[in-house]
Amino acid sequence: MMNFAIIDVETTGGSLRDTKITEIALLIHDGEKIIDEYQTLVNPECDIPPFITRLTGINQKMVQNAPKFYEIAKTIVELTVNCIFVAHNVAFDYKVIRQEFSRLGYDYRREHLCTVRTARYALPGHVSYSLGKLSDDLGIEINGRHRAGGDALATSELFALMYEKLNGDLSSFIQKELNPKLLHPGLDLAQIESLPSKPGVYYFYDVDEQLIYIGKSKNIKSRVVQHLKNNRSKKAVLLRESIAKVDVMETGSELIALLLESEQIKKHRPKFNRRLVKNKCVYGLYSFEDGKGYLNLYIDRTMKKNSLPLLSFERRDEAVRYLEKQVEKYRLCKKLTGLYPSKYGCFDQQIGVCKGACIGDENPELYNARIQRFLEKIQFENDCFFLIDIGRKKGEISLVLVEYGVYKGFGYVSAKSAENLVEDWLSNIEYKPEDRDAKQIIQAAIRKANYKQIRSFSLDF
Repeated sequence: MMNFAIIDVETTGGSLRDTKITEIALLIHDGEKIIDEYQTLVNPECDIPPFITRLTGINQKMVQNAPKFYEIAKTIVELTVNCIFVAHNVAFDYKVIRQEFSRLGYDYRREHLCTVRTARYALPGHVSYSLGKLSDDLGIEINGRHRAGGDALATSELFALMYEKLNGDLSSFIQKELNPKLLHPGLDLAQIESLPSKPGVYYFYDVDEQLIYIGKSKNIKSRVVQHLKNNRSKKAVLLRESIAKVDVMETGSELIALLLESEQIKKHRPKFNRRLVKNKCVYGLYSFEDGKGYLNLYIDRTMKKNSLPLLSFERRDEAVRYLEKQVEKYRLCKKLTGLYPSKYGCFDQQIGVCKGACIGDENPELYNARIQRFLEKIQFENDCFFLIDIGRKKGEISLVLVEYGVYKGFGYVSAKSAENLVEDWLSNIEYKPEDRDAKQIIQAAIRKANYKQIRSFSLDF
């Protein structure tokens, strides 16, 4: 039967990297009751700030003769072996303990579970999920708030409630840890821990420093860790075992990450990457003029076509939903957009919503004019503009440049330069070669409003 190590620590405060433990409480729980426990003050071997003493009540004199962390490390390891590490906001307690072990040269890893995340699912409807307020709502008494023993005991009572509520099935809330034995021995796990949790592009290299995979993510660290845990296919396992080095490039903007990933895959052609278009642009929106002079729109698989689609979509249902909105906005015919296949008129024509293009009642020129307004909006063939988004750091914005409908590149400028001349922004662009996939990526970004602002301009300055 699986056991759970419910843990709470008090610390000296400050950054996660520098903080030291001043007290730890550890309760071994079998899901129904506490079966073992351990609690002690810890000498942090550094000063405890006054504000921490005011919060926790732990002062320098109290920890003066307490054991140092290295003296209790073995006990923690032995008590938590084969246990799930549990804490309220587990990211904090788990990170602090791993950091203390890291200073001793030991890589402490346990599968872990966050009672905050679990409570939001198992006990919905509470205004706050902080330990204090949630305990008040549930009638759990905390004897010693902001002390390790009191908080750990309250967490154990909360955990027992959720365990019963979920019939002991906590599998979907347990976060797996990286297993060094399943990874390449040359991979630096400390570097993986320090990866940014921000948008960007990541690069995997093998032991011979050959680039083997390129990817993008809104959260680089999370996505890289997913790769390192992936065992869903032979290819995924082979990639995981081949990764000996990871490089990253933060982009700030998710749109720039998409554009950079597309460019870099085509430039380097890593052996583990599939063809980009095949993965991301499965369906497209196309047009043709029928024998009666009406412009028709339809959705089809891009792999069936040699021509570029007007717009690209990852899924058919996404394409259908988008087209339905345009039919309503521009008062288009559902039959002539492929949404209502029929030998006769569409249903909307029967109820007076469609103007009758499907049965020849509406003049083709009038109908086509509405189609053209829609096409002009999505094609941006004659437009020059910047797509503006967040930058890589505070005080910076990102720019994606499009000139006369062609993607030109991206760059970064100070957020204070928002009113600067176009020439200044253009001088900060890293120009890229013309790319058919980039246009589809930008079209999708505009369709989904995946940017902060758009700024049009004229090159006639």
